[in-house]
Amino acid sequence: MRIPRLYHADTIAVDSEITLHADTAHHVANVLRLKNGHPVVLFNGDGNEYSATVILAQRRQVVIEVDSKLAIDPQSSLPLHLGQGISKGDRMDWVLQKATELGATDITPLITERCPVKLDEKRWQKKFQQWQKIIQGACEQCGRNTLPTLHPVLSLQDWLSDSTQQTRLVLAPGSQQRLTQLAGNNKGYRLLIGPEGGLSDAEVHQSQETGFTACSLGPRILRTETAALSGLSILQATFGDI
Repeated sequence: MRIPRLYHADTIAVDSEITLHADTAHHVANVLRLKNGHPVVLFNGDGNEYSATVILAQRRQVVIEVDSKLAIDPQSSLPLHLGQGISKGDRMDWVLQKATELGATDITPLITERCPVKLDEKRWQKKFQQWQKIIQGACEQCGRNTLPTLHPVLSLQDWLSDSTQQTRLVLAPGSQQRLTQLAGNNKGYRLLIGPEGGLSDAEVHQSQETGFTACSLGPRILRTETAALSGLSILQATFGDI
């Protein structure tokens, strides 16, 4: 029997009954079609997961009874902060989903010189909520109980000015430095990826001026989504838990 994992943003307590939020209840009752007595696992980002059982499954309301708490969280010990130039279409969604699966601890969407997405504040907020749901779904799928922090959309200049003890890296084609040649840093790594048009020469230079090391993933030019996930994978394989 497949046991679904469900994200629930509120406090979860053992021996309590929880009424799921509308979106989750719809998914449970109308998509998964779970019936009374079906086991589920809940998590809310506190680093635990909670064994539970469906006790009421109606079209518009689902109630869960929490049985026990388990301190299980396959969170990577390597802090990885992805600064991702915002791309159009489903590329950004795909990067957020896969970066979550690969163990990124922080993700900041960045507005860069060649960013193709132009939205007003209200639409950026709607987009942010959509991205948050993608991250939640990725955690449900991959077994993470701690969600990566999705930071508000920033300009590249503002993100570059952040103070950090992490090793700062920018992917720039033609660089001689490889990610596998880096020294270890238990504070983690901050990885900058441009949008589908790439970072401009000025942006790469600006990042280097603020302490970023330009690195390459080899002789081929990778798409933005491929570069982001390749970079995270290499860092996890070299210094993390892959």
